[in-house]
Amino acid sequence: MWLKTSCELLFDIAVPTPFILMLRPRSGAQQWIASEEYLLFPSVPVFEFTDDYGNLCQRLVAPPGTFKIHTSARIMTSDHVDEEPGGAFIDVQRLPDNVLKYLLPSRYCESDCFNDMAREITLNQDPGYDQVAEIESWLRRTIKFQPGSSLTPLSAIEVNKNQVGVCRDLAHLGVALCRSLSIPARMVVGYLHALRPMELHAWFEAFVAGRWYTFDATQMSKRGGYVAIGYGRDAADVAIYNQFGPAVFPIEQKVCVALA
Repeated sequence: MWLKTSCELLFDIAVPTPFILMLRPRSGAQQWIASEEYLLFPSVPVFEFTDDYGNLCQRLVAPPGTFKIHTSARIMTSDHVDEEPGGAFIDVQRLPDNVLKYLLPSRYCESDCFNDMAREITLNQDPGYDQVAEIESWLRRTIKFQPGSSLTPLSAIEVNKNQVGVCRDLAHLGVALCRSLSIPARMVVGYLHALRPMELHAWFEAFVAGRWYTFDATQMSKRGGYVAIGYGRDAADVAIYNQFGPAVFPIEQKVCVALA
């Protein structure tokens, strides 16, 4: 399907503030970026680089006063989410080198603490895709998805303790459970068509049967319309913006995803 995405962030800057932004989606296996617009008000010099996870990032220094970031893109994305029931578990020694980092514990995904729990959840499932699908189903049944329930990222341990969280939190627990089974898993941030309420979204992917597959415990059924902006080990790697110096928060944030 063709989608038109847009994101607008408005800041009130007190002193010159360095930013690292991650707001440009890039073309890949499941999406094609046909056109895009990236505007800064006021205009400032920008340096773009690709981070260790393949994400397009922009460095800049925002001047004092009102500072607005506006991005939009026209994107062809998949009409459906690929599934592979029975997809094989890949032995660690056969995984691609660039996937190995997604096996390790990270700041918000303490996978070394979930070995017994993950095995209990997936007890009757074949190793690989079916284990991840069962983890997704368990998250949907067990952890309450409640938008606005956490304003800062929660670790997988905290989410499991609280039994409630936002999309980012459910993704953290899903990633941790997968990694504890030696299944590479990564967090994704981006857009989802027809998401309610409309805002930036997070889900996770697992590497089985030789490729990455999408899993999202916040949605009741598999559907298309996902647009990925950033990939990483957890929320610390996929923030749409990081700023340095006195804390700055958006005074306004608008996200829109519509059929193009």
